[in-house]
Amino acid sequence: MPRISMTSVHVDDQTRALTFYTDVLGFALKHDVPAGEFRWLTVVGPDDPDGTQLLLEPDQHPAARAYAEALHADGIPAAQFEVHDIHRAHAELESRGARIVQPPTEAGPVWAMVVDDTCGNLIQLATSPA
Repeated sequence: MPRISMTSVHVDDQTRALTFYTDVLGFALKHDVPAGEFRWLTVVGPDDPDGTQLLLEPDQHPAARAYAEALHADGIPAAQFEVHDIHRAHAELESRGARIVQPPTEAGPVWAMVVDDTCGNLIQLATSPA
């Protein structure tokens, strides 16, 4: 059966994206390989080096850029990641200078918050009930 091994977010600046996804969100660098004028740039969860990779993909294709801009303009997150404690994640992200778009908010059985990744995307973090 298939499994998800990689997914991507389109970013307008790969270097800035790498800084945000590693230094702010806490992902770990997996691959950073030159690919023409861009890079094959992936990150993984720090506790799961062989887990699902997130490709920080350049948004150079007009359709990708339009899609990302439309999602951002409408306040729709481009991706969601699970955190164990949303309130702790909120405090840590604030201390790292993240732009919090929506603070932790109860949404039915989950708590969610939204941050701006500085590269054209809104990212949702969520905590499921124990």
